[in-house]
Amino acid sequence: MADILDVRDLRVWFPVKKGVFARTVGHVKALDGVSFSLRRGLTLGVVGESGSGKSTLARVITGLQPPTSGSFAVDGRVAMVFQDPLGSLNPRMTVRATLRESLELSGDRTGGASGGSVARLLELVGMDGSALDKYPHEFSGGQRQRVCIARALASAPELLICDEAVSALDLSIRAQVLDLLAELKRRLGLSLLFITHDLGVVQHIADRVLVLNRGKAIEEGPCGQVLKAPREEYTRYLLRSVPRIGKPLT
Repeated sequence: MADILDVRDLRVWFPVKKGVFARTVGHVKALDGVSFSLRRGLTLGVVGESGSGKSTLARVITGLQPPTSGSFAVDGRVAMVFQDPLGSLNPRMTVRATLRESLELSGDRTGGASGGSVARLLELVGMDGSALDKYPHEFSGGQRQRVCIARALASAPELLICDEAVSALDLSIRAQVLDLLAELKRRLGLSLLFITHDLGVVQHIADRVLVLNRGKAIEEGPCGQVLKAPREEYTRYLLRSVPRIGKPLT
């Protein structure tokens, strides 16, 4: 099974400047020598607290943030699902207009290769055509996130990056959206990079886990192995903070 994503010694350092002449006096090391790979068809959960470098990693892979050094290679199309579904949708656009725009931006002006029609995209995320002419404020948080996932699927991605994609949802809705993502992974052959602060979410969806702390990768391995016998105290600390959304951690 080939890798869809390969990251080698990735660094993103932001300069800290002080004084009248804005001299660089140090760096904030958002990522500091991170390396890992993701096999095609699998889900890697990237977990850590705020400031660990998780979202910076997502921005680098999607081309929104240039790395300071290191390299990464993606073998396929990438799409992203963001944390805040309401904030990431245009409040003045209907679902139909949002999905149509995404299809057109992906180069599909005929409703063909990039997932078919807007109705087909909605069907993939468990919604029907009655949602097409509604606006974002008319939906629940979980429904809005389903629309965001449908929009991401418009480009027919092979790698889907989910950056805290369920953290803004109620616990009961989180499980439904995670189950949807797992079904889409199986149905469409997706690979997932799932970024979260919550090891309970990782346990629900991931095949492997990468733990980040202060910009460094401190632990990686199969999900069950890391959750049952974590090597690092920081990982054990994250485990103690887990809210239960599915089967208990064992």
